[in-house]
Amino acid sequence: MANTYAKIYFHIVFAVRNRRSLIRKEFQDELYKYITGIITNRGQKLIIINGYRDHVHILIGCNTSFRLDETVKEIKEHSSKWINEKRFVSGKFNWQAGYGAFTVAEPNFQIIYNYIAKQEEHHSKKKFVDEYVELLKTQNIDFDPRYIFKDPHETEE
Repeated sequence: MANTYAKIYFHIVFAVRNRRSLIRKEFQDELYKYITGIITNRGQKLIIINGYRDHVHILIGCNTSFRLDETVKEIKEHSSKWINEKRFVSGKFNWQAGYGAFTVAEPNFQIIYNYIAKQEEHHSKKKFVDEYVELLKTQNIDFDPRYIFKDPHETEE
């Protein structure tokens, strides 16, 4: 549409079910390329993707037709299926229910970019659960700590 201008960034975070350390270096780059393809096919722009053994951070540039819920659902569903088909882990791989999504203003863009880029270094000092709670608090998001990583209706496998 003429005269429509937007610059929208989301910082998206989600974890492996039960925060298990299943994302190994041997397939991490392939996983990130696969997720990049999903984002690109949805018409969005991946800025950076990185994470650690039990979670992923994505910085995405979005157009005005972006649907956060649909995009994250597709990323998680398709990448889980792909990991299982490739047999990168023994047993069944699943992402944790839910995710975190935070808007990123232009003045903070480089800070978030650098933060995502340095995940391995960051997690040598801080556990993911602490990082995630800190992100929620920084964004003034109300949350119940009992449900940060566990859906009360989710069954264990």
